Amino acid sequence: MALRPRLPWRRLGLGAATAGLAALAACGRVPQTALHPAGPVAALELHLMAESLWIMVGVFIVVLGLLGYALVRFRERPGDTHVPKQVEGNLRLELLWTVVPFILLIIIAIPTFRDNFALAADQTGSNVLDVTVVGHQWWWEFDYPSLGIVTADEMHIPVGTRVELTLESADVLHSFWVPALAGKEDTVPGHPNTMWFEATQPGTFPGQCAEFCGTSHSDMRLLVIAQSQAQFQQWVQGFQQPDSTPQTPQAQQGAQLFQTYCATCHVIDGAAWQTTPLTKSQTGPTGFPIAPNLTDLSAHQTLAAATLANTTSDLTEWIDNAQALMPGVIMPTFQGVLTQAQEQDVADYLEGLT
Repeated sequence: MALRPRLPWRRLGLGAATAGLAALAACGRVPQTALHPAGPVAALELHLMAESLWIMVGVFIVVLGLLGYALVRFRERPGDTHVPKQVEGNLRLELLWTVVPFILLIIIAIPTFRDNFALAADQTGSNVLDVTVVGHQWWWEFDYPSLGIVTADEMHIPVGTRVELTLESADVLHSFWVPALAGKEDTVPGHPNTMWFEATQPGTFPGQCAEFCGTSHSDMRLLVIAQSQAQFQQWVQGFQQPDSTPQTPQAQQGAQLFQTYCATCHVIDGAAWQTTPLTKSQTGPTGFPIAPNLTDLSAHQTLAAATLANTTSDLTEWIDNAQALMPGVIMPTFQGVLTQAQEQDVADYLEGLT
């Protein structure tokens, strides 16, 4: 009689312990997560995921129970040589394992269709803010058409206001994702998509591009900053009435250098050299801006698609060699073109913009 193979209980135990630790690690609170929704869209999506999860857990428990029962009930016993009763062609069993999955799929499909229609509905009315989101390699453009504001990488929104997003791309396929507020939506060249979300509480919610879009895809991040109505209006007024006047001799020198080396791509609203509409070099063949609007740079929390802190040292490092920090970015390297003192002057000017 052949020996039965021993079950690798130690390995199974180690695997179960590892899975348990991984599950506990996932329970921690992290900034970018869909498990702590901050708005109705994310809450609806989390509820749908939870419904599906519990149905699948139930199926797993039933299947595991039946498997355990079969292993015990029909295990090989000493002296047992007869062939177990076969169930092939059993009409009741075949109907059971055909109908039950079908019913489960219907149970999952009903709330899925319901929520899809709810999230696809256009948002209209006075309490709706329209924002056009444009994905670039590798940064995000946010255009507020009703407010005359164009900014980059940090989207400001008022708490309690639904935000209707029109998603576009200036180059390749990207995917806009802010987990705490809503699920992913692709930005497709030449094919605008729409989505909406709303923040029910103030806070800063990180997001990122969720579609591989090139060398520095992982560095294409963003922030959505939800503020009170008063704080949002203050931000809007500050952006609509910018002050780009250099305040120090170093900033004055930096402004001149910026106009010479940077103004062919970047926009600063209110600057003496800035024209309306934008020049062809600032928009490129697609009609979209080719570089971020820097009007409110001093008010940003981050730089370079939310990968650097907004400090003078980080900004100077970015001006010096952006290619080393974000490979493939269209911004040229000024190392060897500008001296360190000149780079510092440009940074001083940009950090003084209000």
